[in-house]
Amino acid sequence: MPADPHATLPLPGLSPVAGKPIIARFDGGSLSSDGGLLALREVEARLGVAERLGACVDDLRAPERIQHGLVEMLRFRLLMIAAGYEDGNDADSLRHDPLFKLANGRLPDAAALCSQPTMSRLENTPGPRALIRMARAMVALYCASFRQVTNLAAGSARTIYEDLYCRRGQAENHIKAWKRHLAADRTSCCRATANQFRLMLHTGAYWLLWSLRSLMPKRSTWRVAQFDTLRLRLVKLATRVVALKTRVMLHLPSACPDKAILRLVLERLPRLTC
Repeated sequence: MPADPHATLPLPGLSPVAGKPIIARFDGGSLSSDGGLLALREVEARLGVAERLGACVDDLRAPERIQHGLVEMLRFRLLMIAAGYEDGNDADSLRHDPLFKLANGRLPDAAALCSQPTMSRLENTPGPRALIRMARAMVALYCASFRQVTNLAAGSARTIYEDLYCRRGQAENHIKAWKRHLAADRTSCCRATANQFRLMLHTGAYWLLWSLRSLMPKRSTWRVAQFDTLRLRLVKLATRVVALKTRVMLHLPSACPDKAILRLVLERLPRLTC
């Protein structure tokens, strides 16, 4: 990406502090505002959401002309939504972000991820049959998330679900989180199938944050935190990315107030049911 000639100009209008002027420039180098994205990347890899959805779509593109694989594009879009970038247009700027590249298996100095036009073509690819397969894949992911779908022995599964669990109102809370915190109502495509596909993507992003929350200590406030709180506290972390010869170093804020819970979540990833 060509350098912006205005990127190093200082921000105007900043008041001095203790008699010293404040000079702020966009010259920090390879930085990202989504350092916690790599935790979501590990959750996605554990659940295989992009793989599950990708297996439902027939990729009709010529293999010799493909630059961005189907699963990579799906993973990119899922992580975008989970991180609060629900608009596909955001792909044009985020495709250069070093953390989004790392989360999709690319080094920071590698080629950019897919652009908005490519993402839009992806959204218009699945037909009705592919969407049905996706819905079944999401139901299978839901069922696999439980070691036991209830602990109640009496009654059929349908009766227990419809007459007992749905009365508790928890379904409405799930829908609220899906709609309000993951912007699942952004169905602005011209085609109904594209809008339905968007709902599948937002459902996949829901699972990333739900699974992240499920790793929290049971008696902590984190276990019932809203998704936008998880995003703000654990994903939106300023990070400097330094690519060395043998490793990639991520320098997160020393003063991060939630570093302990992020460490705990990553340590608990093997417990995640998938």
